[in-house]
Amino acid sequence: MAEIRLYISTTEKRSEIALSLMSDAFEEEGYAIATMEVDEKNDIWEASVYMFKEDEAEIHDRFAALLAADFPDAAIEREVLPDIDWIAKSLEGLKPVRAGRFIVHGSHDRGTARPGEIAIEIEAGQAFGTGHHGTTAGCLEVIFSVMRSRRVKRVLDLGTGSGVLAIAARKLAPARVLATDIDPIATRVARENVRLNGIASGVTLETAPGFHSTAFRRHGPFDLIIANILARPLMRMAPQLAAQLAPGGDVILSGILASQRWKVLAAYNGAGLRHVHTIWRNGWVTIHLDNRR
Repeated sequence: MAEIRLYISTTEKRSEIALSLMSDAFEEEGYAIATMEVDEKNDIWEASVYMFKEDEAEIHDRFAALLAADFPDAAIEREVLPDIDWIAKSLEGLKPVRAGRFIVHGSHDRGTARPGEIAIEIEAGQAFGTGHHGTTAGCLEVIFSVMRSRRVKRVLDLGTGSGVLAIAARKLAPARVLATDIDPIATRVARENVRLNGIASGVTLETAPGFHSTAFRRHGPFDLIIANILARPLMRMAPQLAAQLAPGGDVILSGILASQRWKVLAAYNGAGLRHVHTIWRNGWVTIHLDNRR
């Protein structure tokens, strides 16, 4: 099935406005959005939304409507993308990513870990989370900081994707990790990555929509909850997520645009959590909270 990219050309500063608008309109429905630089000298950026051909007409109309006020003169352009595994393609030349003591790499960079580093191998697959995105790298930094400072026995990785964060937590300490995702493909990919990293026990993978699964009751409450998802779902689930946290526990949230930070903080403050620290990376933030008062 053909994939379509609809996009506008603008400046770097205004591409951030477009990204925020697209996030509000499309993120909950799972449509991929992105900004990218195409001409550094002339400050030309593109803001894009991706969809399958069958959804193009509807998304084109919605894209035009949300841009009308702030981008009245912008022309929506169209690109038909070839049927390529873009995640695999993008990983071919990527260098290892270092965050905290972690180094995330592909098979082509095995053996590049320095003394004292914790290597995590993630192969190209269908699930998000290679370590190269600012949200994943930010989560790795905070995981290292939290688990280095105190003993963590039970970890929840909510929306595990590739499983990289669950693997990081398990490699850092002998904690019991529950990793869940609403997508069975992501659960399968995460399970393959767990095996690839030589983890024989301690990580449980479950396909679980929301907090309705009995897995949360069986494995919780959790000393550390990691949720690298999207801002709106995170805000909506704040009370349920906070209820899964053990006394004295920590929460790491990401998948949040910098402009959405205060809304997310307000939702979790309302659920009884305290802001500890925020990491900023390429327009995205990772937020560390706890329930210690």
